[in-house]
Amino acid sequence: MKSDILSFLTKAALSMSFFMCFTAVNAQQNDFWSKVRFGGAIGAGFGSGYTDVTLAPQAIYQFNQYVALGIGIQGSYSEQKHLYSSWMYGGSVIGLFNPIPQVQLSAELEQLRVNLDVEPDRYGQYDGYSRDFWNTGLFLGAGYNTGNVIIGIRYNVLFNDNDYVYSEAWMPFVRVYF
Repeated sequence: MKSDILSFLTKAALSMSFFMCFTAVNAQQNDFWSKVRFGGAIGAGFGSGYTDVTLAPQAIYQFNQYVALGIGIQGSYSEQKHLYSSWMYGGSVIGLFNPIPQVQLSAELEQLRVNLDVEPDRYGQYDGYSRDFWNTGLFLGAGYNTGNVIIGIRYNVLFNDNDYVYSEAWMPFVRVYF
């Protein structure tokens, strides 16, 4: 199961990389590609028995100086040794609005497949379990636009504390587009 997910994420990352390289070569020949910007997130966190790795590329089309629309894919793996492991993968659609150059408002609809395995408590207080489910998030955000980098905060209006996907409904973000 985990190797299938890893294979999917590897193929998705390679496909996106090939697409980005191909786009860069042909960007000067087509006006459409001159309005496409690429970015996303990559992250890793490691600690005492803890691992968290995320890859989330995005592409947006800048209609004008005010409005952009884009898509993204995401894959992440989290593990706390002797407690749980989780694979999450899926996609998102994002809309961006800049009422003035320094302010960016956003709405992002995200759909993630979550594979969660919780190990049994070693003291026998609870049994382990596995859950495979879809999680939908709708994030509304605002940020300060410095050009290619946007720093802000977003709120998941569909946040569910029982899904163990995100720890809080409020999340800071840093977006980078080239």
